Amino acid sequence: MTVTEAVRRRRSIRAFLPTPVAETTLREVLDAARWAPSGSNIQAWKIIAVAGAERDAVVRMALESMGTPSMTSKDEFPIYPPDLWEPLRTRRYTLAEDMYRALGIPREDKPARLRHVARNFELFGAPVGLFFVIDRRVAHGQWAHLGMLIQTVALLLEERGLGCCMQEAWAQFRPQLAARFGLPPDEMVYCGMAVGHPDPAQPVNAFPRTRITVDELAEFRGF
Repeated sequence: MTVTEAVRRRRSIRAFLPTPVAETTLREVLDAARWAPSGSNIQAWKIIAVAGAERDAVVRMALESMGTPSMTSKDEFPIYPPDLWEPLRTRRYTLAEDMYRALGIPREDKPARLRHVARNFELFGAPVGLFFVIDRRVAHGQWAHLGMLIQTVALLLEERGLGCCMQEAWAQFRPQLAARFGLPPDEMVYCGMAVGHPDPAQPVNAFPRTRITVDELAEFRGF
């Protein structure tokens, strides 16, 4: 598989098979991913991988915390701006409608939609969860570098026939995750990632995706 093929094939997987992921495979992925770009090589990141009983404990913690004041309290780093503007708002809305259509959940069935959102915190059934940790003291540039690491992990998983879903939703449980993982005060979980073998029978893993065109994405000057 070429890098181009991995980039085009990668997608957010929201239904996984229960097939385990070997620790040796995950170590191989992370051993390659550690060469992702890092400005000035400071590598202000850490990855916590959970499987088995530890994975189940993290899921249980999240499900038990849903709807509590600690979850609904304002986060210092919100996932999205409170008033998303156009055309970003429409892009987000369209993706959600395409996903729920694939799931067979109509717009008016709010309970079913909320149940699907809660599946984030079950890692969509994936046997492995990765949690990407960053130091609060670093600047926004280092957040971008962490994104490069996350993308690199995703492409390496794709190369090995595995799938993943990058999950900023886990930011809602930053205090609980910090306590669970014993993080020092200056470190926090940026996001999670569900990792496993995609379930090819689930339409939510196959609905058509869209992206803006190259001309919308880029300006070519001086060519």
